[in-house]
Amino acid sequence: MDTKPANQVQQVCVAGGGSWGTALAHLAASRGHAVTLYLRDRAVCDDINTIHENRHYLAGLPLHPAVRATTDPRDPDALASPLLVLAVPCQHQRAFLEQYGDLLSPSCILVNASKGIELTTGLTCSQFTAELLPHREQIYAVLSGPSFAREVMMAQPTAVVVASTSTDAAARIQSLFSSPTFRCYTSDDVLGVEVGGAVKNVIAIAAGLCDGLGIGTNGRAALLTRGIAEICRLGVAMGASEHTFLGLSGLGDLVLTATGSLSRNRTLGLALGQGKSLDEASAQIGMVTEGVKTAMAVRTHAARLGVQVPITDAVCAILDGNLSAADAARQLMSRSLIQE
Repeated sequence: MDTKPANQVQQVCVAGGGSWGTALAHLAASRGHAVTLYLRDRAVCDDINTIHENRHYLAGLPLHPAVRATTDPRDPDALASPLLVLAVPCQHQRAFLEQYGDLLSPSCILVNASKGIELTTGLTCSQFTAELLPHREQIYAVLSGPSFAREVMMAQPTAVVVASTSTDAAARIQSLFSSPTFRCYTSDDVLGVEVGGAVKNVIAIAAGLCDGLGIGTNGRAALLTRGIAEICRLGVAMGASEHTFLGLSGLGDLVLTATGSLSRNRTLGLALGQGKSLDEASAQIGMVTEGVKTAMAVRTHAARLGVQVPITDAVCAILDGNLSAADAARQLMSRSLIQE
């Protein structure tokens, strides 16, 4: 592992030119590091290199001029960088690593910055990365927490958590990204941070459904409280620490994503609650809403583990078109009475 101190200039590649990948590239460049943003869209790449803006995802927000974009995976400053931030949507990460895994530096630090659970396997990124790259020496970390990309670009105060089984790697990433407006905490519970960041998107869809139905703030508060309990039940059954879900990647991210107007998952639920179809709601958002496929993955994986996830089940039934949002709300309120 490269042990270069984090306060020195480092070569960083961010793979993924969406809003979050762009914001992290901007943040690292603002900290004085040499940053290459690898993406597939030639037009977005040209915009970043010429006008220093990602007009597709973060229109109107200037990008640090030191960020250099490329569409060439073999660019020596791209995927072979000693520190690679993976901001590719969760459902596409396996294909990305299968295609480009051989280009990664054998000793790189791989930082997952996406949130989700793989639909086909029920695995988190750390789990399938270990399967895909079994003979390499990458140090794996995950960066998660309540962090809208637009607010990070605007230097609004933000706090996240970096989790890795390597305390040195976690500390290095913490130092690399931390600034007066972006505070990083560390953790060794990789799985818990991944599960919290993923499943909160499902609960956020449910929160949006509540708002779309006009259920009221009492109902939304109840949903979020039972939602964090649902996340915790699943995470502990998977082997994570219960304590993690009371932190930034659990409760913190849930509060932001379930209540913030910039949340794609809440916006999707809001549209569904107002009577729009899934296709109509998705088209309105125009970006990946990870909670949809994560909901399906959680439902299947929870059933395998024997874990009850009634809110996720209700969201899935609505997404499948098998239940109306109003009927789902009635069913959740009519479940058998139990002890908290």
